Amino acid sequence: MQIIMMEKVVNLGQLGDVVKVKDGYARNYLIPQGKAKRATAANLAEFEAKRAELEKAQAAVLADSQARAAKMEGFAIQISQKAGVDGRLFGSVTNADIAEALKAKGFDVPKSEIRLPEGPLKLIGEYAITVALHTDVVANITVTVIGEN
Repeated sequence: MQIIMMEKVVNLGQLGDVVKVKDGYARNYLIPQGKAKRATAANLAEFEAKRAELEKAQAAVLADSQARAAKMEGFAIQISQKAGVDGRLFGSVTNADIAEALKAKGFDVPKSEIRLPEGPLKLIGEYAITVALHTDVVANITVTVIGEN
């Protein structure tokens, strides 16, 4: 299926690109999320008419994300969890726990933006975590997991 990209999607295309994707991906994800539209003649004409305002809106979102990343870069949070004698946690620290701790410090970050490449944190220690605020903007924070008895 041919689609028009309404915003940047990683490994797919930029705003305004006409790309070919599988039908199910377009119908079930891209179109309902507002990330793309079918590439019909009417939609292409409508997109070209709105192109300037769409680019302006996307630039505003990017600037906002960059400002948030500048505030958040290098920030450190501490999360305490019950732990055993050997340093293993009873349970784990997930992206939801990190998002909640960030919210308590004044950063409103959805849990889907927090990247834990090795999965949930299961040991006491200090971890470098990335927060993907936008497809082009990433902030690095430090999470320290403290064990409590």
